[in-house]
Amino acid sequence: MPTSYQAPMRKDQAKSRSQSQSSETNLNSELATVADVLGRKGGDVFSISPDETLHHAVEILRDKHIGALMVTDGAGALCGILSERDIVRKLADTPGQTLPQRVGDVMTTEVVTCAPSDPLVSVLKQMTQGRFRHMPVVENASLLGMVTIGDVIGFRLNELEHEALQLKQLIVG
Repeated sequence: MPTSYQAPMRKDQAKSRSQSQSSETNLNSELATVADVLGRKGGDVFSISPDETLHHAVEILRDKHIGALMVTDGAGALCGILSERDIVRKLADTPGQTLPQRVGDVMTTEVVTCAPSDPLVSVLKQMTQGRFRHMPVVENASLLGMVTIGDVIGFRLNELEHEALQLKQLIVG
């Protein structure tokens, strides 16, 4: 037996043990919030008036490379959302007569919103169950931005890449 070997002793059990995984670290992604996504993405608010035409809305969507616009009244309060999907439905219903129509006549008026403190997991579930891809972020009746399903998934993928890198560094040293 090598001289450096020492048999385990009872007092060795009292030492604190470290764990590479715990329920707390495994559930860390559930702690991520909408505010975390907005922090990376920024809080740009792209909105349009309900009195504007769909033609103007389509130009904004194209120029800003976005898939939805928040519809706000003169005071800046959220009164609806206009998505690419809303426009496509209207195109099918009124071919050749869609672009001159008013945003207020086409927008979705029952808008599901979230707060900056909402967990990303619950926002993702709401989007999946409701079959929509854009959710305005509202706090105290103020629009702070919009999160998309792509933002949420992208944020989580970045987290997973970071976790994988940390594990790799632990293994390699």
